[in-house]
Amino acid sequence: MSAADPNAHRPDLWFSRDGMELRAVDSGPADGEAIVLLHGFPQRTSSWDLVSPLLHAAGYRTLALDQRGYCESARPRGRRAYRLSELVGDVLALLDAAGLPDAHVVGHDWGAAVAWGVAGAHPDRIRSLTAVSVPHPAAFLKAMVASDQLLRSWYIGLFQLPFLPERLLTSAGPRPEKALAGMGMTPEMIERYRREMVAAGAIPGGLGWYRALPFASPSRSTAAVRVPTTFVWSDRDPALGRGGAERTRHHVDADYRFVEMSGVSHWIPDERPAELADAIVARARSTADGSGPGA
Repeated sequence: MSAADPNAHRPDLWFSRDGMELRAVDSGPADGEAIVLLHGFPQRTSSWDLVSPLLHAAGYRTLALDQRGYCESARPRGRRAYRLSELVGDVLALLDAAGLPDAHVVGHDWGAAVAWGVAGAHPDRIRSLTAVSVPHPAAFLKAMVASDQLLRSWYIGLFQLPFLPERLLTSAGPRPEKALAGMGMTPEMIERYRREMVAAGAIPGGLGWYRALPFASPSRSTAAVRVPTTFVWSDRDPALGRGGAERTRHHVDADYRFVEMSGVSHWIPDERPAELADAIVARARSTADGSGPGA
């Protein structure tokens, strides 16, 4: 790869797990330290399109995983197939397929939940963690009973219902657009949602992640994280309040930094890609010199 073209894409990295084929968009300097990027709901790998080039310019290789339920060849049936342990296993399988003993891991929204899970259960596979929007699971659970988080998370209950959420989210009328716009999505982002989620048939798989929540392991969810961690949160996020954000530091037993972005909605990678990339790079570089950014 030419140094003048750090963003050149290689062929997608395909790998097998449990009879499924998953893919990751592999780009950036081939010899750079690897950063695994995990998207959330209702987005796919394109949610990192504004962030990845900035990471490449800093010398990092990125692997953006098209996660199970989203990737067309990895949409298992049944709620149990979307348990956190399975989602974590997909990330480990990606690292193995890429020949990586470890990597920096970054996740937004549900991708952050998976990143927390990998860090808690397999710290030897993670060089650093940058979680975006979603706090540590234990902090989130405490916020549910000690703040307004339960009201903010009303949709989680709705998504447990059969059939109705699919109908609402794939409707041709204005209802889905209005809901997503209320969450801060731009018309361009909503068009991408229509193309990559609705038209591509990824809505049922994405909902499977929510429907697997009753099978979550309490011990896995509450385990402290012992890898260098940055948590990025935005104060205009209608789904995730300050309660969980401020409690997260109590569940990281390692170098920790909290980055708050003012005036930003839930979609941090789309709205503030440069600031997010700076936070990711600062955290990754802190593991090279041993001096974390601090809290």
